[in-house]
Amino acid sequence: MKTAMQKKVDRRIERTEQLLRAALFELIEEKGFEALTVQDIIDRANIGRATFYTHFDNKEDLLLSGLDQLQEELKQLQREVHARSGKLEDRILVFSYEVFAHTEQHRRLFHALSADNTGFAIQRTWQKILLDLVREDLKAAFPKQEYSSEQSEVLVRFIAGAFFGVLIWWLEGSTPLSAREIDAMFHKLTVPVVTMVARSM
Repeated sequence: MKTAMQKKVDRRIERTEQLLRAALFELIEEKGFEALTVQDIIDRANIGRATFYTHFDNKEDLLLSGLDQLQEELKQLQREVHARSGKLEDRILVFSYEVFAHTEQHRRLFHALSADNTGFAIQRTWQKILLDLVREDLKAAFPKQEYSSEQSEVLVRFIAGAFFGVLIWWLEGSTPLSAREIDAMFHKLTVPVVTMVARSM
C-alpha cells in the first residue's frame, strides 16, 4: 500500500505530465507538430527543461504518452464491462464509443497531426491499440471458442481495420453524425457479422 507521501508524489507527477500534454496539444493545433520544439512546450506549460526530461525523452515521447494514457483508460473500461455484462452484444466493441467520443473531442488536434509527417506514426499506434482492444473483446465474448492463430488474427484485423476505416472517414469528412450515432451504426453493422463468424469457426 502506498504511503501518503508516495500518493502525493504520484499526483504531482500526473499533474506535471497533464500540463505538458495540454501544452503540446494546444501548440499542435496552433503550429503543427513538426514546427514546435521542446522549448515551446515547456514555455507554454511553465515547466523547467530538467523537469520535462525527467518525464519524457523528447516531444515524440510526450505525444505518444497521451495515447498510452488513453489505451490504459480504454482497457480499464473494457475490463469493467467484461466483468459485469453477461449479454454477448454488450461484450463486443465495448471501447468503440469512447474512441469515437475522444476523437470527436480532439478533432482539430487529429486534423493538425494528419498534416504532419508524424501523422503516420500516430495512425500506426492507433491501429496497434485497436488490434489489442479487439483481441481482448473476442477473448471475453467467446471464451470457449477454439480458433487457429490464423482464424483469430483474420477476424481481429477485419474488425479493427473496419473500425479504423470508419473512424478516419468520419473524422476527416463533413458528416453531421455524432459520436453516439456513428458508434450505433458501426455496432449495428458489425456485431451480428462478428457473432456469426466467430461461432462458425
